[in-house]
Amino acid sequence: MYSYNEFDRAFITERNKQFRSQVERRIDGSLTENEFKPLRLMNGLYLQLHAYMLRVAIPYGTLDGAKMRQLAFIADKWDKGYGHFTTRQNIQYNWPKLPDVPDILEALAEVEMHAIQTSGNCVRNVTADHFAGAAADEIEDPRPTAELLRQWSTDHPEFAFLGRKFKIAITGSPNDRAVTKAHDIGLRMVRNAAGEPGYEVVVGGGLGRTPMIGQVLRDFLPREDLLPYIESILQVYNTFGRRDNKYKARIKIMVFEHGIDEIRQMVEDRFKIQREVFGGNDQNLFADIQAAFAPPEYKSAPTEALDAALNSDPLFRSFADTNLAEHKNPDYAIVSISIKAHGQTPGDATSDQMRAMADIAEKYGHDELRISHEQNVILPHVHKGDIYKVYQELRKVGLATANIGLISDIIACPGMDYCALATARSIPIAQEIALRFDELKLEHEIGELKIKISGCINACGHHHVGHIGILGLDRAGVENYQITIGGDGTETATVGERAGPGFAAEDLLPAIERLVQAYLEIRKDRSETFLQTYRRLGIGPFKAALYPAESIAAE
Repeated sequence: MYSYNEFDRAFITERNKQFRSQVERRIDGSLTENEFKPLRLMNGLYLQLHAYMLRVAIPYGTLDGAKMRQLAFIADKWDKGYGHFTTRQNIQYNWPKLPDVPDILEALAEVEMHAIQTSGNCVRNVTADHFAGAAADEIEDPRPTAELLRQWSTDHPEFAFLGRKFKIAITGSPNDRAVTKAHDIGLRMVRNAAGEPGYEVVVGGGLGRTPMIGQVLRDFLPREDLLPYIESILQVYNTFGRRDNKYKARIKIMVFEHGIDEIRQMVEDRFKIQREVFGGNDQNLFADIQAAFAPPEYKSAPTEALDAALNSDPLFRSFADTNLAEHKNPDYAIVSISIKAHGQTPGDATSDQMRAMADIAEKYGHDELRISHEQNVILPHVHKGDIYKVYQELRKVGLATANIGLISDIIACPGMDYCALATARSIPIAQEIALRFDELKLEHEIGELKIKISGCINACGHHHVGHIGILGLDRAGVENYQITIGGDGTETATVGERAGPGFAAEDLLPAIERLVQAYLEIRKDRSETFLQTYRRLGIGPFKAALYPAESIAAE
């Protein structure tokens, strides 16, 4: 894991000191709210529906026990005893008081954390595969690349005031767990014919009111060319991206209007200049960074305890079926901790739960934790002989829900319960769906099914790439929910197809039930997932299930 150097510590100290002064001037009236707004946004502080909200960066989703424990301390001392993990691999505090925010930032700095560039029209927190460094299918750990990009982009003077926010994601595996194709820039680790590592570069992805899947700009980019090439993309976007309309100011619109071939030519022309400017000095920095991400010292111990527990505890077997993933070391597994207990708020973790996860990571997980874009927490390195102990510890704090990838493992934005931009509620909808299908005892029968919910057109819940996507809108003062079907956020990314008219809040759950029941009736067998069935048959049978009256009328 990367540790701050002297420069990092000095930078954060000075930045926090500067913001403390700005807060003091806002409180004494020297700064108006309009004057203060751009300053607080540069430090991750929003003014939400009911209170300020502080968004803390967890770069590429990686943290250790000390960091997680400090997040719990902050939740208790300055918030309401919990935090909300987001689809950007960050954590949000929904109730901080303005005078306390400088103290929170100093508490974060004690464990090498900050809230810089979690907001504003800049390069945001770089996200990565939450199984990075552990996944069996991984070509190379993407986190050193993500850290290089974080250092390069932090306070970059040319890109601090872009036309709109700019998001970069990276995966080190052919199986994309970082939704790279829905980002402004997506990077996927690949190897060329000679076996050398590099990147496939995708550009122009994004969700929101104009969802688009990114397009390949470069099939293979050598590692040494990464920073000058990324900088070239940003320079082209900063020069030619639209600024007349904030809804059209994203790079995806520029790619759409100019076409990928023209954008590629502009970037390549700029790259010829930028490559000479960099001169390869960044590769020395990359080598130092890479050394900080060496694999842990894996222990050698018997693994029979896992098989014994699987045979004796059916609840643990259910947990193992959904919450374990294959590790590159055959004696280890990746453990996903669901922050989606049935009926709870997706992504919310209490301070007690955070401390428990910190303790477990330190004791059983080589002191590593990851936050996933799916709002769960990952223990990337757990020896198979310790997994049952981990499960028992998780059960004590309500974190042993066996539902990773199932219908109750729902991504949901805060919606109208917190967000000033939201037009409908998300959290209660997610809770109702999870509780209903738990009551029906159908989750494991249904199998893999990703539901994603957004409370407004900004799509923070990634509904466009949900197998079932739900978008909450305001229709003449009444909440109305549109359903999309067939979205996918993986390497075969697609935007979901809108099924038809929206549903009132009270009609939405019955509609989801009809939709799922239709899938169970028309799938080939239990091995065919919801997405596979949709791709085989199209939207027709699902639309008929959602709107039965229309189907009958058509007959």
